[in-house]
Amino acid sequence: MGKFGIDMGHNAFPDIGASGIAQEDKLTVDVGTRVMTKLANLGHVPINCTPKWASSVIDSLSKRCQIANANRVDYFVSIHFNAFNGSANGTEIFAISSGGRRIAQNVLTNILRLGFYNRGVKDGSQFFVLKHTNMPAILVECCFLDSRRDMDLYDPEQMANAIVRGLTGQDPTGGSSGGGSGAKTPNPQVLKLQKTLNRLKIADSNGKALVEDGLSGPATESATLKFHSIMGISSPGTAGAATWKALDEILAKPILRPNHATGKAVRYVQFRVGTSIDGVYGPMTGRAVSQFQSNNNLTVDGVIGPQSWTRLIG
Repeated sequence: MGKFGIDMGHNAFPDIGASGIAQEDKLTVDVGTRVMTKLANLGHVPINCTPKWASSVIDSLSKRCQIANANRVDYFVSIHFNAFNGSANGTEIFAISSGGRRIAQNVLTNILRLGFYNRGVKDGSQFFVLKHTNMPAILVECCFLDSRRDMDLYDPEQMANAIVRGLTGQDPTGGSSGGGSGAKTPNPQVLKLQKTLNRLKIADSNGKALVEDGLSGPATESATLKFHSIMGISSPGTAGAATWKALDEILAKPILRPNHATGKAVRYVQFRVGTSIDGVYGPMTGRAVSQFQSNNNLTVDGVIGPQSWTRLIG
């Protein structure tokens, strides 16, 4: 399990952040607190790197780096919200190191699933906290707090879940409020995963289709683990960025031709036609595909095109 330094941007006068439809200080605390709670619930160690006071903005930034470096966190995550002209919108994440860029892309991928515009992973060499921390570090601009579009889309719980998924590859479940009734709340991301795995005919450990209830449990975890095994993804039975990237590649239904295709979609086809899974469309795969086409009254050409994809996943 990892140790994460979480910096709730600003919140140390005179470092107060941007204002718009909402105040940045309040938004970063709302998301950052949830991120820390969710990380802890998943077994990780969150370290709050937000200083309680500062003599200047530079002092505020320095203290954040000092806390992260002193605690030797594995990753440093600074949470912010953008503001510009009221019409700019979307999510962007800044990083410097290759490790930081990798994490930034994972987090960005998950936030974009909430519907925000993709502003990309960008060079963060201008940011003090990225230059003066000793570990892979990212600065997340969740969205624009002066954009009505973004603020109507923004939900702190979903944003925190997306960040945690991107950081850990694990899917936090349940609400952060605790409720008290003990009832589990369906998670839209889990429901989407269940529907997709069922569509791909990825069964659970008992060979059964998943119940599409939006609740994570042993059946969903076992089916996810099976999918990871097919895809060659080294991850537990929780969906992460690599899981969704593989699913997206398959659902794109690319044209696959013998000796001219590799990747996750090929691995899925190999699983479905019952041949060795290596992600390379070679002669053995071609023969198995031709047999599959013959069995399903399709044109036998060894090419996975629209007709074959329709028989595979609809």
